[in-house]
Amino acid sequence: MTALWHGFADMGAVEKDGAFVVARGDGAYIYDQAGTRYLDATAGLWFTNIGHGRGEIADAVAAQLRQIAHYSNFGDLAAPATQQLAEKLSTIAPIPGSKIFFTSGGSDSVDTAAKLARRYWQEMGKPTKKILVSRQKAYHGMHVGGTALAGIPVNAEGYGELMADTRIVAWDDAKALLALIEDIGAEHIAAFFCEPIIGAGGVYPPPAGYLAEVRRICRDNDILFVADEVVTGFGRIGGSWFASSRFDLQPDLMTTAKGLTSGYLPMGAVFIAPHLAEPFFRGGVWWRHGYTYGGHAAAAAAALANLEIIERENLLAESARLESTLHEKLAPLAEHPRVAEIRSGLGAVAAVQLADPAEGLPLVKTLRAHGISGRAAGQGAMQISPSFVMTDTQVDELVEGFTKALG
Repeated sequence: MTALWHGFADMGAVEKDGAFVVARGDGAYIYDQAGTRYLDATAGLWFTNIGHGRGEIADAVAAQLRQIAHYSNFGDLAAPATQQLAEKLSTIAPIPGSKIFFTSGGSDSVDTAAKLARRYWQEMGKPTKKILVSRQKAYHGMHVGGTALAGIPVNAEGYGELMADTRIVAWDDAKALLALIEDIGAEHIAAFFCEPIIGAGGVYPPPAGYLAEVRRICRDNDILFVADEVVTGFGRIGGSWFASSRFDLQPDLMTTAKGLTSGYLPMGAVFIAPHLAEPFFRGGVWWRHGYTYGGHAAAAAAALANLEIIERENLLAESARLESTLHEKLAPLAEHPRVAEIRSGLGAVAAVQLADPAEGLPLVKTLRAHGISGRAAGQGAMQISPSFVMTDTQVDELVEGFTKALG
């Protein structure tokens, strides 16, 4: 029996069939222990934006480890790499001059934003603003706050009420948010959490005009707008660092992780607009929140090297290329009888939605038999979120693998 308890798994099935062990990676490919090669359709779990096997990242981390691996980011403590990374992120932020609060990953970032949103309104003398709103199909991590905000019902099953004062509205109708505000009153709502592209819930791009409308509604009603860019951040949106930049969302808070280091080390960051940070930076106010490994020096070194690669190799443009290529080359799969639709055309992400959601998990294993490492998201949606180094020829290989697996 295995000692490893896998996340999001039927462990009885894992015990019976064994684990799929990924031994190494190179560019857009991964290899199992037998040396069999698979095209990585998902960039790990949305995160390996620069591709696998980048020795430059390993060298940067090793150099940092030889100086100091980490100490702490509490109080007045900091490492040079952490300071440098915060300054770099502030320069590419959707709102220039944003403050950067480091976390250990995306779930940390979401819980940090949830707490800060409520704490901010306390500082502003509006303590009744506590309710946090999210959307159906939304995924905001698996900490207590993120699970309470889950728009994927099965992810919240069996826990009872984890956090009071949360609400969920329709994912595709801005008027649903407005109706909720009219029902319970803006004076009770702290923030609205919004994935620019719904990720783990099935890869759903926003309806035309939706993001601009919900952003306007939040601004008009004095509700903080939290852009959850754990998936879309650092180039995944195609052509821009962030969806918030591409759509001029000007978020009050923006949660990130994954592409920050391309998964080479765990790290997340919350971008905090200057006006929201101001009450905490004027002096005399403590925000009693933080993580042991927030701003980890070695992770910061990995992030700096990762961002440098993205800039040097113009990978934001490559992501935009993939946005177009995936949209074009996946389209014919929509004609297959086992496929309900293809969702693509915004960012280096796509979904092959199966007509029968129950076929999702079995198809993952069939794809492996045809040299593709894939993943099922949402209800029978086959997630596609490749590394930005994936070539158009490799996209052809991806489509061929899907075609064979579908039969």
